Amino acid sequence: MLIIPAVDIKEGRCVRLLQGRKDSETVFSDDPSAMAARWEAEGAEIVHVVDLDAAFQKSPRNVESIERIVNKLRIPIQLGGGIRAMETIAMYLDLGVAWVILGTEAIRNPGLVKEACRTYPGKIMVGVDARRGMAAIDGWTQTTRQEAIKVAKGFEGYGLAGIIFTDIDKDGMQTGPNIEQTERMAKSVSIPIIASGGVSDINDIKALLTLEQFGVKGVITGRALYAGSLKLKQALEIAGGS
Repeated sequence: MLIIPAVDIKEGRCVRLLQGRKDSETVFSDDPSAMAARWEAEGAEIVHVVDLDAAFQKSPRNVESIERIVNKLRIPIQLGGGIRAMETIAMYLDLGVAWVILGTEAIRNPGLVKEACRTYPGKIMVGVDARRGMAAIDGWTQTTRQEAIKVAKGFEGYGLAGIIFTDIDKDGMQTGPNIEQTERMAKSVSIPIIASGGVSDINDIKALLTLEQFGVKGVITGRALYAGSLKLKQALEIAGGS
């Protein structure tokens, strides 16, 4: 299973939010590229990058910071946050981003996902974010009436590289991932799942490893790494030996 460190960018800095709330920001570095390079040096195979300003403001805001990360790292990055048009997808892929993640726009406009997958095969992921089982959009500020699992099922056959499933109530809280919901999601679709939200320590990694058999191929972790309650090297060793 892949252990994927998160680098969330807000106003050019590396931050973490609690449950995606803008008023719950903790700054961990003024240089996101240096933080990404740290995770690469510690053995990460992929880094998960989010343009938080874009997620809230609905258009790219930290392109220069993202470009610095791409140029500094030898490992690939997957990028999400406010990506809502083919032109933006093309820009980031031309920049060297390995996978582009569509979130809100994927739910509002599945046709964009289909077009992107056709144009850039193997390069597109979808983020399905859930609050109490229902899909959330617009930087998690709105909860829809669509069940997250049904949303995910709708993308079967598109050719997605993966679905990033985030339990918003768990995100940044370090209270443990939602194992039950993640398992349900993985069993419901044939698309590879990357779990996100709630990881607090190595025991959570061990719990998620039991879901690998159902199609959970990776886990994104942020605050636990930054706070030091989870050591990347140890997580990589355990995940690599599964």
